[in-house]
Amino acid sequence: MRETFLTRTVLLLTTMIKTQLIAAGIVSDVLRGANLTRLLQECWQKHPALSQQQKGAIQDFSYGVLRYYGQLAEILTHLLEKKPSENSIYYLLLIGVYQLLYSKTPAYTVTNQIVTASRTLGSNKKIQGFVNAVLRSFIRRKESLIAKANEKQVGFYSHPQWWINKLRTQYPENFEAILAADNKHPPMTLRVNQRKTGVAAYQQLLAAHGMEAQLTWPEALLLKNPVGIDKLPGFHDGLVSVQDAGAQRAAELLDVHSGMHVLDACAAPGGKSTHLLELADVSLTILDNDEDRLTQVRQNLSRLQLQAAQIICGDAATPDTWWNGKSFDRILADVPCSASGVVARHPDIKWLRRESDLKKFAAHQRAILNALWQILVRNGKLLYVTCSIFHEENKLQIAQFMQQHPDARQLTLADPMLPDGQLLPDMYHDGFFYALLQKC
Repeated sequence: MRETFLTRTVLLLTTMIKTQLIAAGIVSDVLRGANLTRLLQECWQKHPALSQQQKGAIQDFSYGVLRYYGQLAEILTHLLEKKPSENSIYYLLLIGVYQLLYSKTPAYTVTNQIVTASRTLGSNKKIQGFVNAVLRSFIRRKESLIAKANEKQVGFYSHPQWWINKLRTQYPENFEAILAADNKHPPMTLRVNQRKTGVAAYQQLLAAHGMEAQLTWPEALLLKNPVGIDKLPGFHDGLVSVQDAGAQRAAELLDVHSGMHVLDACAAPGGKSTHLLELADVSLTILDNDEDRLTQVRQNLSRLQLQAAQIICGDAATPDTWWNGKSFDRILADVPCSASGVVARHPDIKWLRRESDLKKFAAHQRAILNALWQILVRNGKLLYVTCSIFHEENKLQIAQFMQQHPDARQLTLADPMLPDGQLLPDMYHDGFFYALLQKC
């Protein structure tokens, strides 16, 4: 019995140490400019033997450190006289401090695991003693260190200073709520496919499977406790899709009707495309400039048993390279942006973005908007969408477009939740901007 217990203890310790080391490497790569989602996908391919529990731990450590990086880094500045000569030790310490602050694992267990993990990093034999001393110092001084970190805005809000400053200027009454929403775990929201079932019926089906959900917008059901998609009843039969409640507004706002010729530009991974096809029998052209992401679109169409008129790999800013000359009745322009409204789902974004990026995004958005306007029929409607909360990409972008296009009229959105088109992130949804334009 004792041997079995010891064996299991050693195995558990080894398993956790592996996840800590992998997560530390991922955080290191993100803070040098890599995309978190892509790094995790590469990690699963590189380590196919990882269990679901290990994958979950790696995700938790990676997302958690990046979510609270401002605070964690500030705490380490008060714990370290200087960064360790081995950079990998610094990132491992970030994992350790995150666990000590935000996990339920006992402090002595975390400390033991991180110290043991440090043995594999670097050749300095004193490194384990150093790591042990740092973590034990944090445990003793935790409350005072948190207070010191909170004295700086980057530590208190866990966002870059330029981001905090911009939100304070653009949303003086809401900026703290936005920053707080960014640091929350994102909600899991479902979109019911009303071609196959009703919202109330699917809510009852969820309840029968022990899942509680509340209705937010017309087809949006917010799960009380997120689950894996394989556990969603009828998911593989196309009864439901996972899509943020804010993102679900796009298809409704575009005002599509059966028989219309519709373009979904910048469409991948296809959540809005499939929603349009669920709402009406339209002739839908799906466009994206990433062939790999179009594979996701095809998979979603297949699962939901829907069919697009055309799927094209092309650049929305250059219609001459893919357009067949037939103008569209409706265009959904979900343009590339800073993604500042979806930070809760992608906490790496706030550390990867630079303020100078906003001008680049705005220029690209302007090119797409101007190009797509040329292939919209007269009296047709174009819905401009971003998952951004920065004015440069949203209301300022539309104001400039309206000045330059006398044939454009901005319509009032048929949604009282969107009086000015800007949806700010909160506990129920991500942040989005919508502007519905009609060609006169």
